[in-house]
Amino acid sequence: MTDKMRFPAEWESAAAVLLAWPHRDTDWAPMLDSVRDCYANIIKACASRAKVIIIGPEAPEARYLPEGTLADNVLFVEMPTNDTWTRDYGPISTADPQGHICFNDFKFNGWGLKFASDKDNLATRGLMATGIVDANYANHLSFVLEGGSVESDGCGTILTTADCLLSPNRNGGMSQEQIETYIKESLGARKINWLHHGALAGDDTDGHIDTLARIIPPGDTIMYVGCSDPGDEHFADLKAMRDELAALRTADGQPYHLIELPLPDAVYDEDGMRLPATYANFLILNGAVIMPVYGQPQKDLLATMTVKAAFPDYEVITVDCRALIMQHGSLHCATMQLPLGSLIIR
Repeated sequence: MTDKMRFPAEWESAAAVLLAWPHRDTDWAPMLDSVRDCYANIIKACASRAKVIIIGPEAPEARYLPEGTLADNVLFVEMPTNDTWTRDYGPISTADPQGHICFNDFKFNGWGLKFASDKDNLATRGLMATGIVDANYANHLSFVLEGGSVESDGCGTILTTADCLLSPNRNGGMSQEQIETYIKESLGARKINWLHHGALAGDDTDGHIDTLARIIPPGDTIMYVGCSDPGDEHFADLKAMRDELAALRTADGQPYHLIELPLPDAVYDEDGMRLPATYANFLILNGAVIMPVYGQPQKDLLATMTVKAAFPDYEVITVDCRALIMQHGSLHCATMQLPLGSLIIR
């Protein structure tokens, strides 16, 4: 890790969570009410622990905020958006040795030119212009990087996937060595651990790490998605991913403790396409783990109990994300934490 900056771990203190409100000009249009209900429950859970900044061209109506939501912690900022996946186009934050925060603005190109992203790619700059930000700004718009593609232990190690970061439609003119060097220099990392297996069916992101494996406190443990059904299409690849994880080492040369999360039962859209439902897509926020569930009592309970055992000192809050998964993302994808000290609002 450099002496200039570091990429904080998600479990460090956050000032706020950034979300984008689903609107009629997004892919959510055919199911707007159901996905807004899901977002409202995420907002309620996050507002119990931090400020919530909601961006979009229209504010949430009061009827979408459930009873008990701490409304004083919810702030709306009007700006145009293409979609709602702020994890991938919101700022990726770093901190210097004095704790000063920098919002790193990487290029977002719709997960490798799959979807429109012109408005979303302006979101971090729009946030900087609001007057509520107390952070420096770093322009990395010549390099494509999505927040869901990188996991940090807060001490200089990043976990990521080759399928995503080496995608030719992202930074195709660069070698793996050049990409690794750029990320290390931009985020203050000293070690990058790469995975080459595990992408889920229906995943538009080319295998974001936050759908597969998560570094959890104190940084020497990885929770990962496993598959116990030999008949499932993911069985072999997730087993290969598990073997890769077992071979990884921390920056101090130690093997990681590994905790397996179950794979949800297969979820399909109306056209019969399998969706990338995953319990690994949780948000760690100021002493809470806010995690998605999918209306599967047995698997949801097993996953929740596993998370509770892995986070004994945290409150575990579940949110039904069956609506959210219909557009191939889940709870972590829809949120981006902003570190303590990055905002003027208190």
